[in-house]
Amino acid sequence: MSAPRLTLDRRTSTLVAVDLQERMIGAIAGADGVVAEAARLIAAARLLAVPVVFTEQNPAGLGPTLPVLGAEAPLAKMCFDACTEPGFPAAIAAGHTAVLMGCEAHVCVLQTALGLIARGRRVAVVGDAVGSRRFENRDAALARLARAGAQIVTAEMAIFEWLESARHPRFREVLALVK
Repeated sequence: MSAPRLTLDRRTSTLVAVDLQERMIGAIAGADGVVAEAARLIAAARLLAVPVVFTEQNPAGLGPTLPVLGAEAPLAKMCFDACTEPGFPAAIAAGHTAVLMGCEAHVCVLQTALGLIARGRRVAVVGDAVGSRRFENRDAALARLARAGAQIVTAEMAIFEWLESARHPRFREVLALVK
């Protein structure tokens, strides 16, 4: 019997961009860093064929996803836990790890991650690609998620785990995103 894989696998990961919206991002502490890491992750995911799912909280009130992120068919939602919205659970393939990033860490990211964990899904939260209006709320959310069983990773951890090897045919393209 082999040991379970503890690293992220690009073949069984789905990147979830939670509510990275125009009207919200201006209030997020460290927003520039969150957006930069999110953009890097999305670019790497696209190069490595990792599916990307976008959610938008109350888009009529908070606007669309930041254009720089190139959202494709975002799922509009009103509930903080995206799992309670039609279409969201099916957007993450069975057996895939949900790799979450976005805003706000202590509200929608937290509740969506907990909802996925409660449904028996494996969850990783990208600590440097999540944000809240206050750093204290982000930090408390990450600590709570770790206690609940989510892996807390960084953007570079996710990228290099998806790559697996310097022999990957897209290694140089992905490496350019990190440098």
